[in-house]
Amino acid sequence: MDPDYSRCWSTSKKESWKTILLLAYQSLGVVYGDLSISPLYVYKSTFAEDIHHSETNEEILGVLSFVFWTLTLVPLFKYVFIVLRADDNGEGGTFALYSLICRHAKVSLLPNRQVADEALSTYKLEHPPEKRNSSRVKLFLEKHKSLHTALLILVLLGTCMVIGDGLLTPTISVFSAVSGLELSMSKEHHQYAVIPITCFILVCLFALQHYGTHRVGFIFAPVVVTWLLCISSLGLYNIFHWNPHVYKALSPYYMFKFLKKTRKDGWMSLGGILLCITGSEAMFADRGHFSYAAIQIAFTFLVYPALILAYMGQAAYLSKNHVTSDQISFYVSVPEIVRWPVLAIAILASVVGSQAIISGTFSIINQSQSLGCFPRVKVVHTSDKIHGQIYIPEINWTLMILCIAVTIGFRDVKHMGNASGLAVMAVMLVTTCLTSLVIILCWHKPPIVALCFLFFFGSIELLYFSASLIKFREGAWLPILLALFLVTVMFVWHYATIKKYEYDLHNKVSLEWLLALGPSLGIARVPGIGIAFTDLTSGIPANFLRFVTNLPAFHRVLVFVCVKSVPVPFVPPAERYLVGRVGPAAHRSYRCIIRYGYRDVHQDVDSFESDLVDKLADFIRYDWCHRRGTTGNEKVGPGLADHRASKDWQ
Repeated sequence: MDPDYSRCWSTSKKESWKTILLLAYQSLGVVYGDLSISPLYVYKSTFAEDIHHSETNEEILGVLSFVFWTLTLVPLFKYVFIVLRADDNGEGGTFALYSLICRHAKVSLLPNRQVADEALSTYKLEHPPEKRNSSRVKLFLEKHKSLHTALLILVLLGTCMVIGDGLLTPTISVFSAVSGLELSMSKEHHQYAVIPITCFILVCLFALQHYGTHRVGFIFAPVVVTWLLCISSLGLYNIFHWNPHVYKALSPYYMFKFLKKTRKDGWMSLGGILLCITGSEAMFADRGHFSYAAIQIAFTFLVYPALILAYMGQAAYLSKNHVTSDQISFYVSVPEIVRWPVLAIAILASVVGSQAIISGTFSIINQSQSLGCFPRVKVVHTSDKIHGQIYIPEINWTLMILCIAVTIGFRDVKHMGNASGLAVMAVMLVTTCLTSLVIILCWHKPPIVALCFLFFFGSIELLYFSASLIKFREGAWLPILLALFLVTVMFVWHYATIKKYEYDLHNKVSLEWLLALGPSLGIARVPGIGIAFTDLTSGIPANFLRFVTNLPAFHRVLVFVCVKSVPVPFVPPAERYLVGRVGPAAHRSYRCIIRYGYRDVHQDVDSFESDLVDKLADFIRYDWCHRRGTTGNEKVGPGLADHRASKDWQ
């Protein structure tokens, strides 16, 4: 879906019910693919080792109770009713929360900030008047520079865990779907079939990424809808056929009985239960593609009840069929007559869920790169019409190799679930912490409200996180190792970017000083337009001085171009370029500042050069018409018409 098209819906104040329902339908294929396939592996991961299914059914009913309340409290209450409201101009995700905080408190570590950036239409936000307590928190954060770094590291940690989820979700999803073959094949054949088939599907999935999702995206929603109707129908069948009284497990009393009986083993089994909310973060991360009402309706009226029925149905079947722990899986509760069609739909649904997280990984790496927190990688536009669809070759093939390595190395849902669960809970904890700051700094609520939010949801997530962390040797080490590596790379890259900017800022020179050296250096002006890229928004970079020292000539028209990121999701095309004159008009030297938001995709070279020349020509005409009787070293163009006294442009 085109982000620009989607934003007009997500930011619109009045939406028809037809539009809302259409967006709700489309969101099913993009947002809920990962969450909807969790019934494939939750019970199998939970009963993998720590607890066993007994004749009393206390374990299975306790697990069902935990699943029900976890789905109710985290995705429904936390995300649908609270976190989704913490959007940044309709955008969601870790960087959206960070951007929102940075605009309300001076905690951003981004270089070359300008007063002119605050005039962007996407920068300005209307919120209630700032209260005393929120002002104190704001001043405290701004005063302590170490907190700025800590906040950035927290954001990078959440980002790295999302990337880790992009590795683990395709692996566990496809593997769990293909594992349904075990009921239709002998054990010997099954052992040699599941791993190769899983790897083959993963290779095909990643090999097709360069074509983009727009070619097959239209089938995503029908596949997920079919899958949700399938698991809910199976759930209803199993409930009425095996145990209609399974609804009693929805009482929290069964959670207490479960923990009382299983004690430490029950706590450790929470590492499998938490997988029922895998993919919940996608509701917030994809906030910009769909309206708040659309995401809310899709989850509340279809996804949530379908998942509850699916888990209740599996529990009803297992309560009357006491299979061993290693035989517990989604497919044992599927009637044999429909097992093959369900297997086919499950594989398709797992591919859709995997595709969504892979595309999300490309997007978040592009955002990290835009904010100077990731090494430069090649970003390919997979569609001429749909702006937001990108493909990053290096990341794609790296993910493919790692997915295959994890599949071959772990070879079972238990270890994959432990790894995936820790990554999921880490992202949710980061979101909870950042949302607490948004409640104080942006919504200007009393700190006690933020503390209640942090304590309530943070306690739930810490409980699950601890259950995942205890399984460090059983797979949880993978996302931790990956996150530590990526955080180190991203933080070092960001630190080096800042230091480079500080060096350029300290060693910059003025154009007058450079031209004064002209006679001694023998500088000549040659025909044409010369473009010099720099991170500076004022002054002449030192590397340009070294250039003219070694080659004492530059073009008659000289343009210093600064491509910078600003803490907003998108910069409207009409506000992207700021053009001004450097020095007297006779020097024919100009500065062009090009601003991108963290969700903007940079233009290709041809369109970039064309737009740059057009904006420069517009400014020269503008400057010629308005130059009479005006003096000064730098004159602003149309993009800075309201900021002629801005110090950061001088």
